Order: sequence, then C-alpha cells, then structure tokens
Amino acid sequence: MRPICPFVGVSPMNWSHKYSLLPVPGRPPSPSIAGAPNFGLKSELRSTDRISDRERPSSKKDKMEKNGPTGVSRNSSPLQSNVDSEKVDPGQIPELTWEHKLSTVTYDLPSFGLTWREGRQMAGLGFRLLRHIIEETSKGRVAIIDPMKKRTAKSGQGVPLGGIGAGSIGRSCKGEFQRWQLYPGACEDKPVMANQFSAFISREGGRKYSTVLHPGNRICQREPDPDLKIVCRQISPIIPHNYQESSYPAAVFTFTNSVGGKSELTGYHSNSSMIEKDGVHGILLHHRTADGQPPVTFAIVAQEKEDVHISECPYFVMSGSSDEFTAKDMWTSVKEHGSFDHLDPVKTSASSRPGTSIGAAIAASVKLAPQATRNVSFSLAWASPEVKFCSGKTYHRRYTKFYGTDVDAAASLAHDAILEHGTWEMKIEEWQNPILQDKRFPAWYPVTLFNELYYLNAGGTIWTDGLPPIQSLTAIGGKKFSLDMSNGETDDDNEMISRNNTATDILHQMASVLERMHASLASNSAIGITLLQGEENIGQFIYLEGIEYYMWNTYDVHFYASFSLIMLFPKLQLSIQRDFAAAVMMHDPEKLKLLHDGKFAARKVLGAVPHDLGLYDPWFKVNAYTLHNTDRWKDLNPKFVLQVYRDVVATGDKSFARAVWPSVYMAMAYMEQFDKDKDGMIENEDFPDQTYDVWSMAGVSAYCGGLWVAALQAASALAHEVGDKASEELFWNKYEKAKSVYDKLWNGSYFNYDDAGTKVSTSIHADQLAGQWYAKACGLSPIVDKDKSQSALEKIYSFNVMKFKDGKRGAMNGMWPDGTLDMTSMQSREIWPGVTYALAATMIQEGLVEEGFKTAEGVYHAAWSPEGLGYAFQTPESWNNDDGYRSLCYMRPLAIWSIQWALSTPKLHKEPQTDVTQDSFPKNQFSYARVAKLLQLPEDESSKSYLRVLYEIVRNRFSP
Repeated sequence: MRPICPFVGVSPMNWSHKYSLLPVPGRPPSPSIAGAPNFGLKSELRSTDRISDRERPSSKKDKMEKNGPTGVSRNSSPLQSNVDSEKVDPGQIPELTWEHKLSTVTYDLPSFGLTWREGRQMAGLGFRLLRHIIEETSKGRVAIIDPMKKRTAKSGQGVPLGGIGAGSIGRSCKGEFQRWQLYPGACEDKPVMANQFSAFISREGGRKYSTVLHPGNRICQREPDPDLKIVCRQISPIIPHNYQESSYPAAVFTFTNSVGGKSELTGYHSNSSMIEKDGVHGILLHHRTADGQPPVTFAIVAQEKEDVHISECPYFVMSGSSDEFTAKDMWTSVKEHGSFDHLDPVKTSASSRPGTSIGAAIAASVKLAPQATRNVSFSLAWASPEVKFCSGKTYHRRYTKFYGTDVDAAASLAHDAILEHGTWEMKIEEWQNPILQDKRFPAWYPVTLFNELYYLNAGGTIWTDGLPPIQSLTAIGGKKFSLDMSNGETDDDNEMISRNNTATDILHQMASVLERMHASLASNSAIGITLLQGEENIGQFIYLEGIEYYMWNTYDVHFYASFSLIMLFPKLQLSIQRDFAAAVMMHDPEKLKLLHDGKFAARKVLGAVPHDLGLYDPWFKVNAYTLHNTDRWKDLNPKFVLQVYRDVVATGDKSFARAVWPSVYMAMAYMEQFDKDKDGMIENEDFPDQTYDVWSMAGVSAYCGGLWVAALQAASALAHEVGDKASEELFWNKYEKAKSVYDKLWNGSYFNYDDAGTKVSTSIHADQLAGQWYAKACGLSPIVDKDKSQSALEKIYSFNVMKFKDGKRGAMNGMWPDGTLDMTSMQSREIWPGVTYALAATMIQEGLVEEGFKTAEGVYHAAWSPEGLGYAFQTPESWNNDDGYRSLCYMRPLAIWSIQWALSTPKLHKEPQTDVTQDSFPKNQFSYARVAKLLQLPEDESSKSYLRVLYEIVRNRFSP
C-alpha cells in the first residue's frame, strides 16, 4: 500500500472543495491518504472505465456548459436530490460551481491612496491617529484602525474552515492554511507551509508517485498519478437555524503543531494518540500559546473501515534539532512503507523544546481495484474553550455547552465530525438546493450569495455560552472587597477540620464575592441576557467590523449585514439586538479623546445607540470607535429601531418586542434634540455624523432623513405590536410630519444629498433611499411615492452604476449630475459592495429586477470573477475609482442577503391595524417631550462651521 497525504483546493460552492481520483481500469493503484484533514473532509478514490474530463475547475470540456459570467459554470451532472437519498455523493460536482484558473489566481492587491486634497483634509486626523497607534502599542494593544500596519494582501483566498464563533482557519486556493483567527482580534495571515495533504501511490510493476496535493500542483504539474483523479469535499457545519453543530470548530488538513506567530517555537507543545472508538483513530496536538492566550488542542482523525487502514505518526520535528525524527524522516518512511505502522512509538512521542516546532500526521491506506469506489474520511477539530480579552475577562465558547470546557474535547469533536458530517452535508444541500435550482436567478447570484457567508466564520466571530465571564481578580479591576472566612461556631474541632477543605472554602468565598461584583457591573453593561423573558439563552455573538477595523458588532454596518442573520440564524440576531437594547440604557461618562478634532467626549450617554460593543472589554466598555463622537451620529438610533421592528415581524417574537420596547422609545426620544427647528425632521450637523464617516452631511439629508422617517413609522408600528396605543399615535403623527419635510429634498429626478444649498447638495448618492429600502423590507408603507423612488433609482442606475466602467464595479457612492465622479471626499469616490447589494435589493423591491441584478453583478465582476480585483472570500469595505481596496474582509457585504429577502420575502407576523383613540395623546406627547429634554446633550457649537451657524440663524428667523 502507498499513501496520499491530504490536500485541499478551490471551492465549487460555499462550504465544499472537490477533486476526483480515478484510476485507469486494469491498473489499480494502491493509494492511501496520510495527513491531518479537517471537519467532514471526504476524499474519494474511484476507478472507472475512462479518464475524467474534470481536469481543472476552469476546464471548457464537454462536461461543462458555460452559463453566465466567467468564473461560474453550470455542469451537466444533475444536481443530486437529498429527498430520496440518504447521503450525498462525495464524487458528484454540484450543478452550479464557482471556478478559477489557479495558475493565475494569486497576486498582490493594491490598497487605496489619498488625493492631495484628501490628504490635506485628513492631515490632522492622520496625525492624531498616529499618536493613538503609538499609545495603544505602548500598552501592548492594537489600535482599532492602523493603516500603517503591513498586511499580506493577496488574491486567491479560499473557503475558511470551521463553524461560527469558535475560531477560523483560512484557506488559499493553492491549498495553503493561512489567516488564522483563533483568538479575539488576532489574525495571522501567513500560511503554515507544513500543513498539507500529500499522495503516495504505487502500482503493480514498481511504479510509484508521490507529491504534495494542492490545486496548483494538480493543474500545473499533473496529478500525482496521471491516471488518477482526486475528489475532495470540505465540509464545515454552518447550517441555518442550527444552534449546536453550527458552533463547532472544524477543519481538514495535515497538521503541524503551530498556529502561526510567536507561539510555534515557544516549546512545551506535546502530541498524544487518541483512544480508538468506532474505528476512529487520531492524534491530539496540545499547543501552548504566546502572549498569555489560552491553550488550544487540535485533533486530527480518520476512520478505519473495510479496506481502509489507519496509521499514525504522533510526532516529528519540523524545525530545530535534526537529531530527532524529522519531517523528512516521516515523508521518507511513509513513502517507503505505505503507512506509519513500522514507526517506533518511543522515537515518535515527546514534547517540543523551546526553539523547535513539531508536527503530526495520520495516514489512510487503501487498495483500489478497477471499477471500485472508496471513501476515506478525515476530520480535524480544535478546542480552545476560553475567549480572553485584554480587560482580563474570559468567556466560554458556545460549543462548550455540548462538549465541556476541557481542551481534550477536541477528540470528541473530531470523532463526532467523522460520524455526522454526512448528515450535516445533507442539511446544507437541503438549504442551498432551492436557491441553486431557482431559474429566476442569473448563474453568478446564488454562487456569490452563499460564498459571501464566509464572513460568519472568518469575520473574527465569537459565540459565547451566554454565561457571565469567568471570574478572576483581573476582571474586576480596582474594586474593594474582603473575604469572610468565618466558619461558624462548633464544639467539635475535629469535625470542622474533616468537614472543611481550605482551598475549597477560599474558592467558594471568592466565587461568591466575584459573582456579586459581576452582577453589579453587569447592570451597567450591554449584556442583553437580562432581557430574556423565558426564551432560550443561545449565547452572545460578536463579530468584527473587518479584520482591519477592530470593533465588535459595529452597528451602522451591521444594519446592512443583519439580513444574513435574521434569515439564517434569527436567534443570534435577536441576541445582538438585546445587547444593543441594554446598551441604549447605559451611561458611561468616561472621557475619550476624539481623533477627528482632539476634543473629549463621554464614552456613551443614556439614550444613544453605541457605534459598537467595544474591543478590549466588549459589552462593558462600548464605543471603541473614537474617530467622532458617535453620540451625535444621526443614523445609529433610527437603524436600531428599524432593525428591531423588522426582527419582530420576521420572527413573531412578542416577548422580544416587549423586552426591547423601552429602549426603542428611549432611542427615539434621544433623537428629538437633533430636530433644531422643530419641524419633525432631524438635521445633520455638517460633520461626518453617520456611517459615511469622512463625508459630511448638513441639514436635512436624504440618507439620515430617510432613515428617520422610516424609523418613526417603525416605532409607531412596534408600539401597536406591544399595545402602546398612545405611542403608536404619537410616532405616527411625527412620521407624517417628517415625511412632508423629507419630500422637499426631491429635485425632480432624485433626492438631493442634503439641503445645505451647496454643490455637495446636488451629489447623486447611491444610498439615498436607505429609509425606503428598510421600510418596504419591513412591510411598512413606502416613505416616498413610487414614481419618485423609481425615478431616483433609474438615475442612480444610469449614473452611479453604468457611467463607471460600464457597471462592472458596482455603484459609485457619489456622482455629479453631469455624469462625472464626485471627488469631494475619499468616500464619495468609493464603491461600497455592501451598499451596492442594498441598492440592488431596493431596486428589486421597486420592481426594477433587471437593473437590480445588473447592479449587484458589478460586485461579482469586481470581487469574484477571474477578471476581477481578486477579493473572493475577502470582500472589502470598498474599492475606489482607481481600483484600490480599503479594509479587506469586511462585514457589510453580507447585505447580499437583503437581495434574497427582496426576492423571497419571508412571512411577516404583523398585528392588524386598529383605530387609535387620542384620549391620552396630549398627555403622552408631554411625557415624551420631558424624556427627550432629559436626554439632551450639551450644545456643541464648536463642531459647526461659521457658515453653518449663520445658515441656522437665518433659517430659524425666516422659516414659518
């Protein structure tokens, strides 16, 4: 027997990789697979009566039929139905696949640059940001944004490995294992080259082949055996509406004892064999980490079946001493003997020493006869049960609810993955098939729809068990306390000694004190678990704004991305919403220095929706973002109200509605202070006080004004859902008043950017109908007339989409009415793929289906197609008019799921409207006004320009 060491490659669909292994009849090889595979990988060895045509993903042979843009293929093989089948055929290529030619897939990605004008505008900000980076570095922390940090930015990313919130291991299209994200906010981009699959094949007559298997070798240097094809399916258990298996860590590969960075050579790592169960053999790799991070244990396993023999190499030295059993020795022996059975266990088991790096391998050996098929299953799991933040607070991950907090749980995870991955794959295909088979959709759309979900794994996601942080002295800071160690009175000293254990007593008292202190701290935090009213506690979920923008659950961006969660994991979305509802009620007067102007502002004030849930101490220290004072932002509170209402009608969860309603009411009352002229409409304050955070708006703006109008209607509808009739009438009256003011932005063909009366006011903003988009998505009445919304969308389509590179980049944020780019801001000349997806959803909602798909297809061409910019599985926040990216791997592009919402809107659970009596309306309006007044911020005239102040004086003087 001769083995193959595992491999991986390009992704045909969202969570799977495929290859085929097909020998010529009459000449059966004896291949065996050796290496460290991952969660649910299935490597199929198959003999047929002819050579497969599937030599490369981009092949144009008879088996493939091109349909749609390059990079997507419809295959002639019929899509397998899981209705009548108990399992998925691991050798069947899906009907619809995403494909790339791997020989040209990897190149450096150009990042964005500033114009001279932008450089002058942002010089002060840049200086203060540099100082902030230096200060944070001196504290051993990372800055929320560090544009000077060098990142390995290359094209050719592949599907990452693992479930949701338990760590992520990235893949490249060349099969490399890279972009390791096992700890909060830490991302190691560089690949660990020792992690690989290899093939060792021998035939009758003495012919032998051996190679490392990855797509680059496969395409450019032929198969390891020219008459053999290999099919690999990589499965990660991300299954909609599944809140158990979806939290599991999972991957497939030959594994070296390293997670990148400093920890590889720290020493004292150790490997050990697992206890065999159900034919599953494996190795545990116990890894000590650097920088005080919790340890992690990896398990690599394979299942022994009839004609499949498993053998292990639990230890070899990757770097350091050459006197021990080395990787070269491992390779030579498995090549010579076809397994690891001959190895001396004494020579292949030890702990690593400082300065050395160790690895392990597992081999599956199988003889393959003509016309025979063999499936060899490998899995990898990793167990890092603790999530530790810089504040000292430590939480347990969600999967520990099912496997416990011991790091050796990796063995059970890997074992169960082997046994259950077929079921997981069936569930995944049952979810994906209806969309893949929907003939309404162009071929590129379902491929991109599913592949953009990579971010739920690779977006730094953390999913906790929902319990308070593990208590320690570092978690409570400088709080004073003492332990009461009195044991009570007893007449029998011997009884007291035998009854008590000193360590147990101390631990009990410490736990009791720390629990009481945590309860006090949690009362002023963004922990929304306290708002549960009998519902299941499925844990808390956070994800980064981007792997270059370190803030958890950035809310102005989550507004776009949240459609993916409410459609696929609604309980996670409700968990996030409870956290923000709790945050609305927080007040933290700690002063933070703003990067925008160097002034100080409170971390978070009562009534304001925070920008994010923090970084170093999430839930307790919100608003890590300090570029601006986000307590004065105009989009956060309306976005919270709109999301809450959408989530209520999407889930029908009235308990959730009642629990968060006080926060919604507070958030609306808080915004009243920004209606300076009391006309019912909020005004922007001539600084970037919304998600476009270097692009200012002044007065009434199409973006924030539309969100406010929609939020007023949503607040009224939500009040109806919870039975608050007086508030229902209050917000409805305010909605009608604000709606009439908003309509004044209409200029005959689109809505002006704002009403400041400057040239900027005439910019055609791609996101001008954000309020209309969300209102209709929620089943609310449109906030603008249909003819105006269609006219505005047609204007955006003609100018922002089609006038820039023929629509093959998406929607430009800003365009002038003469058809030229709006160059007034860095962000006005950018294309935001998440906004483009949202715009496409808006078009589809308004009946412009063809234009909507064409608009979104521009993102596909830029990010995913072979001729594009190389952003597959790392879609950035933006690319600009020079094709320079900003912030790779970003949250907002999950907004593509809003397109699916528009195409297949779920059933909305809404109470029928009834007439509202106005008996209590005047009293309620007075009470609301009192709440709004109590929430007012100090007037900040210094934040306004001289012209803005003059404009407000004139308008207030002469307005009716």
